Amino acid sequence: MKSPEDPAARKRRARAIGRGLKRLYPDARCSLDFRDPFQLYVATVLSAQCTDIRVNLVTPSLFERFPGPKEMAAGPREEIEDLIRSTGFFRNKAKSLQEASRKLVEDHESVVPDTLEQLVKLPGVGRKTANVLLGNCFDTPGITVDTHVGRLSRRMELTQEKDPVKVERDLMELIPRKDWTAFSHMMIFHGRAVCGARRPDCASCGLRKQCPFTAGD
Repeated sequence: MKSPEDPAARKRRARAIGRGLKRLYPDARCSLDFRDPFQLYVATVLSAQCTDIRVNLVTPSLFERFPGPKEMAAGPREEIEDLIRSTGFFRNKAKSLQEASRKLVEDHESVVPDTLEQLVKLPGVGRKTANVLLGNCFDTPGITVDTHVGRLSRRMELTQEKDPVKVERDLMELIPRKDWTAFSHMMIFHGRAVCGARRPDCASCGLRKQCPFTAGD
């Protein structure tokens, strides 16, 4: 059995992984198309159990019809559902979008708030969505734990946790705060390009020296 890794060694390895990711994905960014915080909020809600590619196909017509919180809040629910139907779970998503839009209109003068505490009070917004908004719209670093980030973090033995909030907590201890948002994007890119759920391509992985996982073990 291998000796357990001490916290200092894990932090050094995590920093090396971060540097490796920067070399591999220097242009990593949010894959969702948006022009303002409200559009990114909507796109992030729609991305649940759906690909970013599909969301980016749906949002142009949705934003043309409902460009802001006022229009979304007042819009016919059935029309919103029809426009987002292909993203899956469209009834629940339409409900969340309208309820959050109404709250933005009533409590925030139709402006998406810029703090975690206020964002998570919006219907359908958890820490993941809040961190996406904070990191990409408000220059506030945040680690977004989606399925890719969670899976890769466990494979790389940066955490043993399965709960996204606990994974986020562990990564926050390992990764410099200024890199939190970029680290999330780069991990997502790596999960899509190399470290897939079923067939991770360890042989060609640029992080294999820092990662204890080997496909087939």
